[in-house]
Amino acid sequence: MALVAAFQRTGLSGREWRVLALLVISGFLNYFDRSNLSVGGTDISHELGFSNYQLGLMLSAFFWTYAACQLLGMAGWLVHRFDPCWILALGFFLWSGATAVTGLTHWFATMFALRLVLGMGESIAYPAYSCILASHYPEHHRGLANALIDAGTKSGPALGTLLGGLLMARYGWRAFFVALGIVSLVWLLPWLRWMPRGPSIETRQEGPPVAALDLCRRRPVIFTALGLFCTNYFWYFLLTWLPPYLVEARHFSKTRMALYGALAYFLIALSAVVAGRISDILIARGATPNRVRKTFVGTGLTLSTLIVSVAVVKSDHLAMGLLMLTGLCYGLYSSNVYAITQTLAGPRAAGKWTGLQNGFGNLAGVAAPWLTGWVVDRTGEFYWAFVVAAAFAVGGAMMYLLGVGPIRRVDFV
Repeated sequence: MALVAAFQRTGLSGREWRVLALLVISGFLNYFDRSNLSVGGTDISHELGFSNYQLGLMLSAFFWTYAACQLLGMAGWLVHRFDPCWILALGFFLWSGATAVTGLTHWFATMFALRLVLGMGESIAYPAYSCILASHYPEHHRGLANALIDAGTKSGPALGTLLGGLLMARYGWRAFFVALGIVSLVWLLPWLRWMPRGPSIETRQEGPPVAALDLCRRRPVIFTALGLFCTNYFWYFLLTWLPPYLVEARHFSKTRMALYGALAYFLIALSAVVAGRISDILIARGATPNRVRKTFVGTGLTLSTLIVSVAVVKSDHLAMGLLMLTGLCYGLYSSNVYAITQTLAGPRAAGKWTGLQNGFGNLAGVAAPWLTGWVVDRTGEFYWAFVVAAAFAVGGAMMYLLGVGPIRRVDFV
């Protein structure tokens, strides 16, 4: 009952909660699906005879189409040209279907092509989320809405690592991929029933969508993209190199590594939800989105530099405490990043703006694993890799605080 009362105090209607719950689940499955190849990579390589080079190509293939479809404006164009709710359903079908079929393939070329399809399908998600939230949710509800979606995406890798490892060990990677893809498709049934129908009144009053070239010339678009790249570097550093650090540098067992790694990701999700709700309350009480959003972003990213201390302290217990605190700090930022874009863009441009921003920002998924590996190889330790990640967090804070400008609707002529 207390949980129901807490939900009611948010001011969201029953319809808004249903839609938001489904968006959160889709975000969770989005990240669960994209991370499962990492979990099953060694098993797949052994069974199909893939080299490390081929496995590396497979792992990177997702980002090729995921980033390209957003940077080239395809995802943003689709969600503005057609109903974003139907486009999200199509993207979801593509990425879930690709996951299921991956479990049936025996050839490198086929699996590589399916990873490209997975990236194409998932490229729709964030532009569609922004378009839906900017059109159907008021400003003082978007902090919590974006935070819950962010929590879903952070929980995906955490549970994907834990459950994926356990289930693949018991049933094999093929059964896991097929079952995950088929079960995920069930999401389409409630979505097609409860998704928002037609444009909101605000959207109809806004006018036609903004051209992508016009967006690319706007200073806030450039700096939100640069800011997301910097902060995504920090996130992908944690996502890809935290487990190897815990095993190689801290000498944790696989089980201990999985528990601490998953807990760090979950704390980011928890912090994001709490920060998103608080930001909504502050805005509803009269604080400006500019002040609220920038305070959470600047504070969260600056305090995330605590990550450096994790590599310095000798005590494992203290280091893990500092890691958990870092996760809580990063969640302060991640709860508000897409709410900033939705406020700046408005319904006319939210999908295209998010697509461009997210496409560029996710190039960090290529840069962070590579640069971290290079730094560790050159220095022989993880300390400087942690310093680089902290520097990117500070750079992201500067992009949002000094580069983006005031957080208010851009006047598109």
